[in-house]
Amino acid sequence: MKRLLLGTASLLAVTVLAHAQAPVPENLEKLSNFQTTGTSEFTFIDQTGDYADGIKKNLERIKLPDGFKIGLYAVVPDARHMAVGPQGIVTFVGTRKDKVWSVTDRNKDRVADEVKDFAPSLKFAIPNGPCFSKDGFLYIAEQNRVLVYPAAEFFYESPDVAAFNVVKQGELIPPEEESYNHTARVCDIGPDGKLYITLGQPFNVPAPEKLDLYRKWGIGGIIRLNTDGTGREVFATGIRNSVGMDIDPKTGDVWFTDNQVDGMGDDIPPGEINHATAAGQNFGFPWYGGGHTRTNEYQNEEPPADIVFPAVEQVAHAADLGMKFYTGKMFPAKYQGAIFSAQHGSWNRTTPVGARVMVTYVADDGTATSEPFAEGWIDENGEYLGRPVDVAELRDGSILVSDDLAGAIYRIWYEGN
Repeated sequence: MKRLLLGTASLLAVTVLAHAQAPVPENLEKLSNFQTTGTSEFTFIDQTGDYADGIKKNLERIKLPDGFKIGLYAVVPDARHMAVGPQGIVTFVGTRKDKVWSVTDRNKDRVADEVKDFAPSLKFAIPNGPCFSKDGFLYIAEQNRVLVYPAAEFFYESPDVAAFNVVKQGELIPPEEESYNHTARVCDIGPDGKLYITLGQPFNVPAPEKLDLYRKWGIGGIIRLNTDGTGREVFATGIRNSVGMDIDPKTGDVWFTDNQVDGMGDDIPPGEINHATAAGQNFGFPWYGGGHTRTNEYQNEEPPADIVFPAVEQVAHAADLGMKFYTGKMFPAKYQGAIFSAQHGSWNRTTPVGARVMVTYVADDGTATSEPFAEGWIDENGEYLGRPVDVAELRDGSILVSDDLAGAIYRIWYEGN
């Protein structure tokens, strides 16, 4: 009997595993040919009730400069990086799971009326990074693929959307280098019309034998390519895991955050906001773990001579993620042209830090200084009430802040003193 039960259990386990690994039909080819997939259902997220009320209650403790207010914009599960449509119709929100959400404020009262999944006929894999071109093309950088959705603000109302490969599945990085760690990509369109994508490397500190391969592919760096997928090149190297990037609208320079080495202590190494002034620059990793702090693994190795150190050093282990240059007119003059960035919060620190929105002021000479802008998502017990991920800007000049712990997007606006 025992043998029979074991045999039955083994058969059941194999059956369940086989079911779990069964291939999901890929509908991309149909969508690329403007054909229907037969998908008809959306997943809608309730925007009311006790859960939303609990988030609103937590927002009462958030500290902001005088004249600023914060409110719940939308309940969005696992909300990560955001892309606001150029027409202001819909905001697309990536996740580190298998969903992309479309968030719509139909009556323009600055609170979302509808949150539903985008392109539900497609199977996504860590679609963290959406970004828009000025002419309305939505790009989504996944773990190992990049797709483009022309006229996404028009097609999103249907389960079937026009979708095309920019980088085919398995060609963004070598498939054997796929990892569960540091796989959240972000993207942006530069003034050169090219698509910029960050590629985090998967290790705390990589082994030396990985460096040549990573340098070739731009893993642990930023790549750029034409929007049709051609002309790929490595734009920047020496980056551990960047999950935030924006283009300075005044200069066209690329700025980006970088998450630094864990396990070196509570107060080192610092987090980074970096400034790339040209292609081909090296930002110091893995010789440096953050700022000017050398890594233990490479402390006896001679670093490259031309390393670019961060424009701003942030508090250690705060996990600086998404960032956005402010171009609106709603906020007071001191904030115009500044960078708003999200600190996700520490995991590798005895006392939590971060879980806040920072503002960084960039001087005409390129020097920069940072200070907290919105904070209070860590309570008196050291527990996280939220973990900000990204910052985006609405057409009225208010900003959105995503939070993947609370599963929410907040709106911050200015009412004056």
